[in-house]
Amino acid sequence: MSEFDSDRQAIMDRAREANVTRIMCVGIDLESSRKAIDLAEKYPEVFAAVGWHPNSAGNFGDKELKVLRELAAHPKVKAVGEIGLDYYRDRVPHESQQRTFRSQLDLADELDLPIIIHCREAFDDVMQILRGRRQRGVMHSFGGNVTQAREVIGLGMCVGITGPITFPKAEELRAVAASIPLDRLLIETDAPYLTPQPYRGKRNEPSYVKYVAQKLAETRNENFDTIAAQTSANAMSLFDWSDF
Repeated sequence: MSEFDSDRQAIMDRAREANVTRIMCVGIDLESSRKAIDLAEKYPEVFAAVGWHPNSAGNFGDKELKVLRELAAHPKVKAVGEIGLDYYRDRVPHESQQRTFRSQLDLADELDLPIIIHCREAFDDVMQILRGRRQRGVMHSFGGNVTQAREVIGLGMCVGITGPITFPKAEELRAVAASIPLDRLLIETDAPYLTPQPYRGKRNEPSYVKYVAQKLAETRNENFDTIAAQTSANAMSLFDWSDF
């Protein structure tokens, strides 16, 4: 993201100081997917996901799918994402979003890669498309309720928890985080967005994931080290990071 152009190395240094040993850099179109791979080549702890975001789905076709397939052959590409449906912004017709989503799910299945799903005000349609598929992945930056979270893990997926868990009024999200098995939770930043307390309103960055872990530990009444170790293990397993 361009928000990091002026101090990317300093951001990486702060991440290392915060004991962040793996970073998933997620694409939202071809350009950002290529840049994610470039970062993964430069930094050993960075890995890439390649994908086409639903808010740009109107520009997605066979040509773009072919390029994504080529990019996904890179050894540090460990997921297809960020893909899914977004009915909140409603920039692209729902049919186009769904077609693009299905095409990329097929690609992930073909390549045996996990998926990183963007779902905003489109939960029922996302779940309808996912049912019957044998795919693994994460519902990124989950914003639903406990019942919906249980539906997600019922499909074998993980639930991604981001900065909003630290917000004072996020009781429903904390209820989600407290109610589902720890081995199905991932912690994320979604940097540069969704910055946790105490930096809310400012640019997010990977080192701030510790605040998500701290609030998750507090919410579940568990030890911080336990939360850090298990969510790290979950990510290592999902994204096949064990060889690096």
